[in-house]
Amino acid sequence: MAADLALGFADPVADSQSVFRAVMDALARPGTIRPLATALRPPAPLTSELAAVALALADHEAALWLDAPLAAVPDVAEFLRFHTGATIVAEPERAAFALIADTAALPPFERFAIGTDAFPDRSTTLVCAVAALTGGPPIALAGPGIKGRAALAVRPLPADFAAQARANHRLFPRGVDLLFVAAGGVAALPRSTSLPEV
Repeated sequence: MAADLALGFADPVADSQSVFRAVMDALARPGTIRPLATALRPPAPLTSELAAVALALADHEAALWLDAPLAAVPDVAEFLRFHTGATIVAEPERAAFALIADTAALPPFERFAIGTDAFPDRSTTLVCAVAALTGGPPIALAGPGIKGRAALAVRPLPADFAAQARANHRLFPRGVDLLFVAAGGVAALPRSTSLPEV
């Protein structure tokens, strides 16, 4: 593993800025897919897209939580600590970012930090690896950054995902934000987005 630790961003500044812009664009336009190109080769099951978002957003002040598949591989935590300086925490409510390799088994949102009315930014962003950003059952979206209606069709998602997302939106300005990554792209569901019943 030691030889592989250096395999982070080829150009740390430019690559990090590119990933950051893709994430910000996705959050600003919920449900749209933004290009996310990365040549990272992190230890499995950490995908290159999960790794890219972590390297772009996490630092020594932004703790990371890993789901069970990621936490089971010590090389994953070692890679992330080496490239971000972030602390890996066992308690999801302490994390600024939660990395989810098995989105079908996504933990309940209430396990994560939702911030407070005074400090809504003290919440967890869930970064979820999915098989695809299209082709799943479409979930209607409305709210800021959406002209009319948009749809989220990532797959897979837990059966109760829409109900959890609606409950999360009702907490606004508190709540978690979600990023979904798959090969070549990122999509987002911020807490400000509602899921109208259709």
